Amino acid sequence: MCGIAGFLSLEQGVFATRTIAQAMCDVITHRGPDDQGFLVDGPLAMGMRRLSIIDLAGGQQPISNEDGTISVIQNGEIYNFQEIRQDLEKRGHRFKTNSDTEAIVHLYEEYGTACAEHLRGMFAFAIWDAPRRRLVVGRDRLGIKPIYYAIGNGRLLFGSELKSLLAVGLDREIDPQALHDYLSLTYVPAPATIFRAARKLMPGSLLIAERGAVRTERYWNLSFEPDEKRFHSEPEILAEVRAGVEDAVRSHLVSDVPLGVFLSGGVDSATLVACMRKYHTGALKTFSIGFAEKSFSELDRARAVAKHFGTEHHEMIVTPDAAALVPELTHSFDEPYADSSAIPVLCVARLARKSVTVALTGEGGDEVFAGYKTYTATKLAGMYRRAVPGPLRSLVAWGANRLPVSHGKVSFDYMAKRFVAGASRDAVDAHFSWKAIFDEAAKHTLYRESRDQLGPTVRLYHEAVAGIDPQDMLSRLLMIDTRLGLEGDMLVKADRMSMATSLEGRVPLLDHRLVEMVAAIPSRFKMKGLKTKVLLREAMRDLLPRETTHGPKQGFNVPIPSWLLGPLRELVHDTLAPSRIAATGIFRPEPIQELIRAHEARERDNSRDIWTLLMFQTWYDRIAQGVQRSEPVHRSVG
Repeated sequence: MCGIAGFLSLEQGVFATRTIAQAMCDVITHRGPDDQGFLVDGPLAMGMRRLSIIDLAGGQQPISNEDGTISVIQNGEIYNFQEIRQDLEKRGHRFKTNSDTEAIVHLYEEYGTACAEHLRGMFAFAIWDAPRRRLVVGRDRLGIKPIYYAIGNGRLLFGSELKSLLAVGLDREIDPQALHDYLSLTYVPAPATIFRAARKLMPGSLLIAERGAVRTERYWNLSFEPDEKRFHSEPEILAEVRAGVEDAVRSHLVSDVPLGVFLSGGVDSATLVACMRKYHTGALKTFSIGFAEKSFSELDRARAVAKHFGTEHHEMIVTPDAAALVPELTHSFDEPYADSSAIPVLCVARLARKSVTVALTGEGGDEVFAGYKTYTATKLAGMYRRAVPGPLRSLVAWGANRLPVSHGKVSFDYMAKRFVAGASRDAVDAHFSWKAIFDEAAKHTLYRESRDQLGPTVRLYHEAVAGIDPQDMLSRLLMIDTRLGLEGDMLVKADRMSMATSLEGRVPLLDHRLVEMVAAIPSRFKMKGLKTKVLLREAMRDLLPRETTHGPKQGFNVPIPSWLLGPLRELVHDTLAPSRIAATGIFRPEPIQELIRAHEARERDNSRDIWTLLMFQTWYDRIAQGVQRSEPVHRSVG
């Protein structure tokens, strides 16, 4: 696990220096506190920061081929590197380290830019082919590891975090469409970034620069085409799922340092513990967090799983420190990012880092195995439309909107109001409405100046489902959540919060072989009635406690509604003060003040709206205006 960054001149006669690569790497030391390495060759300067996981003594980067003509730097892990090595050695390649990264450089010698197709893992790499003066930057299939790039002023910049690009003068002009989409999604969807000048390399893609030209190309796409011939018997399907999950977890255990598991008590993390118990030798360490607010705390269920498997269990209660919490999050993400579950992920990562260097996490379980409540809501909405006539739906909506406001975890009033607001819409539009924070009308009310030229954010949902059978609604929703929410939200959170503590997070449920296999299983096997995540629950039934396989979905929900009324209240009023909003020049102060007033009066739960605006304004003050620390202040939560 590392951070990588680099510079390539696209103009003839312009040479790079180590100074620029050093500056780009200095701001991502948290990603790799153990070592650094650089390569400078004519127009190229690239470097890395290393967190030592595999081949602690010999895995320094960059790593080159036998004659030093091809070099690579990598962020991530290649889980099948030993098999790759055995094959390549038979073909005559000579390895000088035991590092997984070295497999990439020899694969490139053998297969050229098709090398990424042979990798099983999470990765972002940069290959410098000196004879061809070619730079190849690649990203793993699901987007587990990030890579940003910018082309302009005769240069190409790339890095694991936007910090690296900002450190060498990236233009900070905001992309209005990116901001518009953020206000609905709480993240900026790829390939955009919040800055006009920078982009994210899409998952499963390569960026290739040679002879002054830069292009991107896809080497992998996920298909939800059902394989009816292979998957027609439920017992056989469950056996394949079980074998696929166990193989994925087993493959992710390769490490020369201690490993642990983030444990929530839900079926995803419990599955990881069950499989690790089977394949991992030595003490099995698990880590959980909870909240003082009982409706948000899941420690009891996590403890039950830990007891069932006899793990060495660690836990903590999270309390907010308003003075440092929000600025630290914005430092870690570089872009506006408002998924509040980043808070417990950061806390559990810090807790785990005291004992281990690598932690397995359950990200991807909902997207792969159909676990979100919105999938149930989609089925319920169809029943609702058939059973309730249009005029009566208006009456139901009127009643739902008058339910007393509760600040509990995913409260009934919140779900009811959200459901009736979207239940009469097309399934894709409804899926968006249940997830979106600000709808189109609300966003345009916020803006100081007209932004009618911006595309509606729901367009991204419809683009994601292009080519998928309109009758296979579950596959359409799974594709949306995989292409958008997984890459832009869940994996960003997992990467930034773990790397902020110099901890490597691994996501076995996103092993691409497992993902491809489950995607090809017909949708009728993935949900039964209104029950979600059927395949994983049934496949793991005999290994997990009954309360885990039959319990409700777990998640890192945060008591933001009550925090905004208590420990974060002063911060909200200061950061979103009318004078500061007006000075920024993007939003009108009045609608923001009304959101705060109504929330504090308990007329509506506006916590998600306020948190989204709070995170943007804090980001704007620190990053967009150039106030950026090289390292975060580590005193925020715990």
